[in-house]
Amino acid sequence: MAAALSIPLEQSSRAVNSTEATLAKRVDLICASPLFTGLTQQACEKIASLARPKALARDELLFMQGGTSRKVALIRSGSVKITQLAPNGNEVILWMYGVGNVVGLLSESASRIINFSARALEASTALVWDYAAIQELMVEYPQLRMNASNILATRLNELEERFREVATERVAKRMALTLMRLRREIGKEVRGGVQVSLLREELAQMTGTTLFTASRILSQWGRMGFISPRREGVLVRDVHRLQLAGESEM
Repeated sequence: MAAALSIPLEQSSRAVNSTEATLAKRVDLICASPLFTGLTQQACEKIASLARPKALARDELLFMQGGTSRKVALIRSGSVKITQLAPNGNEVILWMYGVGNVVGLLSESASRIINFSARALEASTALVWDYAAIQELMVEYPQLRMNASNILATRLNELEERFREVATERVAKRMALTLMRLRREIGKEVRGGVQVSLLREELAQMTGTTLFTASRILSQWGRMGFISPRREGVLVRDVHRLQLAGESEM
């Protein structure tokens, strides 16, 4: 009889251990995220217990422009593309975010209409909180409110910097700067360098140039050997040479 009971008991033990390991990974991700930095381990555990995991297929929407933003999502794996639909129907890429970044952090108002869409660039996962829960946590943990303000200020500064680059810098430098930023945000370590997954059309749009010009510069850099253009991305082999190439005339 004892032998008969041992199998389900072992299975139950494995399930408990798996759940604990999953929760521990969530806590580690939360504590390392800029939104939750400076919080105690106990606070991160409480925040993790309030999160709901969400799996996203490639091209699946996490948020849709025009909807009501009542969620905050922390990217757990993969990456998402933030876009905005212009009045003429054209879609503009605002930015791309990878693991540890927060999406949906807009304002104090839980009823604000969201003015962008967030779409998975690849199969991804996220931790999701109700916005009301985040607001309550901000009251309990003032550091969280400070972190949110810092994130929004940093993103605004980056948008201003990118606008300045489009207005004043040559295309090659804009492309180099964009690739270096994306390398940090969504780059994945692979054999031979860091893979940045995006289409050439997306890179051209983000740098304010044409597909032809973006393709020409990428091809030239590819021949020089410090990047490798690919069908759906760019492999950055040498970031220092990429930076230097952006400074040179093309």
